[in-house]
Amino acid sequence: MSPYRLNGLSCYTKVSVATPHKEGFVVGMRSMPGNPYDGHTLREALEQVEILTDTRPKRAFVDRGYRGHGVQNTAVYIAGQKRGMTPALRRDLRRRSAIEPAIGHMKTDGRLARCALKGTIGDALHAVLCGCGHNIRMILAHLRALWAEILAVLMVIFGAASATRCSKSSLKTVAA
Repeated sequence: MSPYRLNGLSCYTKVSVATPHKEGFVVGMRSMPGNPYDGHTLREALEQVEILTDTRPKRAFVDRGYRGHGVQNTAVYIAGQKRGMTPALRRDLRRRSAIEPAIGHMKTDGRLARCALKGTIGDALHAVLCGCGHNIRMILAHLRALWAEILAVLMVIFGAASATRCSKSSLKTVAA
């Protein structure tokens, strides 16, 4: 839920966030004006993911607020579900909790908690831009890690070569 202030009144907009199961990238983000029931927003979120990725999600792992969703095309697994759960599905359902820190980071780092744009269109734009900003931050973090590995390899390669040159030159000065 993303609160914002408009003319001193506190209004709320619910924001649905869809991520792939393995990565933390945001593939769908949609704002829902008012405070709709979570189960009623699942179909729209899955439709948005299908439109943006050109593939229909086979499985969706959601929290308990999505009971009574009515989605037929995608297998929906609700947190705390016991019936029909294989060990692999239980492991995947525990992975669902990884989205909670991503939402927290979007609220604080991506400023999802406050929307300065006016109206429902402003809320929708703000939600999508927060999702884009989260993806850009994740890409930059991956690039930083890759750059650190490249620098470490270069330091090993050139650091070893310069260390042997330094040790040879210091031996010559000691001998002289």
